[in-house]
Amino acid sequence: MERTGHFKPTPASYDQLVDSSVDSTNETYSSRTDEKTISFVFQISLAVVLGVITLATTLSNAFVIATISQSRKLHTPANFLIASLAVTDLLVSVLVMPICVLYTVTHTWTLGQIICDIWLSSDITCCTASILHLCVIALDRYWAITDALEYAKRRTPARAAGMVATAWVIAISISLPPLFWRQVKAGEVTSCTVNTDHIFYTIYSTFGAFYIPTLLLLVLYGRIYVEARKRILKQSPKKIGKRLTSAHLITDSPGSVASTTPLHCGRQEPRSNDTCSLTSESQVKVTVSDALAEKKRISAARERKATKTLGIILGAYIVCWLPFFIYTLLVPFCPNCYFHPELFDFFTWLGYLNSLINPIIYTMSNDDFKKAFQKLLRFKFCRT
Repeated sequence: MERTGHFKPTPASYDQLVDSSVDSTNETYSSRTDEKTISFVFQISLAVVLGVITLATTLSNAFVIATISQSRKLHTPANFLIASLAVTDLLVSVLVMPICVLYTVTHTWTLGQIICDIWLSSDITCCTASILHLCVIALDRYWAITDALEYAKRRTPARAAGMVATAWVIAISISLPPLFWRQVKAGEVTSCTVNTDHIFYTIYSTFGAFYIPTLLLLVLYGRIYVEARKRILKQSPKKIGKRLTSAHLITDSPGSVASTTPLHCGRQEPRSNDTCSLTSESQVKVTVSDALAEKKRISAARERKATKTLGIILGAYIVCWLPFFIYTLLVPFCPNCYFHPELFDFFTWLGYLNSLINPIIYTMSNDDFKKAFQKLLRFKFCRT
């Protein structure tokens, strides 16, 4: 018995079958077209957002460098370190972020093996140097606040340059090892990532680039906070409110020199009508001055502001880089785990965002930077 006879379609049923097949094909094609359109729109939007972040990072750090170079008032060793940090973050925005925009949007590497190696080395070196610069700045601030008199003598541009050079040497030593075990692929290179098969290097690089510097930052900022609090408490309102009394001895002779003698007025048993007296035949003029008290109040306010700024810097740094380095450290120790590529991209760009936040924090928290920055903008505007 032939079973095929039972399945032979009539002309009407055949036409219906063809029509349904065409409709399903059209629906499939239409859905794929819609998906491609949505994907294309998403890629364009993502490229625009990442491009804006890259451009903002470049401009903000360039303005910090220009502000420090144009303002003589900012030519200090401490600001030299901030300028060096801005240079490092500028390198991140110029050498690393533009290529990462292309790679993040397309998820396909099209620039070849050599560019891949250069890009990865630049990424590791510049980002690590940026993090180590934060340690250098914190160390400089710690010495300045705990040993102000002695460190003021040693706080020279040459010393600052040595600290910067040390940060770059450490950063380069972390980025070089992957080049020694680089494997040249025979076929076309479609991905560009750091080889995570070397677990020892992963531990060495993550601890050297993040975990050890973070521990150092926490210790330094903790000590700076404690020391700043001590200084603030020493300048309490009760102490600041005490009026300082001085007496100026003015003689009758026009050629005499005025001198200043402190008056010691305390809680003593009241005498006739005088509480304080000077055994002198010269005319005495007593003036009450709060200049020193005002100076102490301003100093205490600066300490509070500096402490707050350090807290903001540390908080922004941890929020930006901690997820990336936790992710990077987990990958080689969990080979069977699935790590979403988009999550890694998000953590990577969150780390790059720190290079944009650094110049914003320093310029917004420093009055000298604000004035110099505004002056530079007015100068550029007038020239244009």
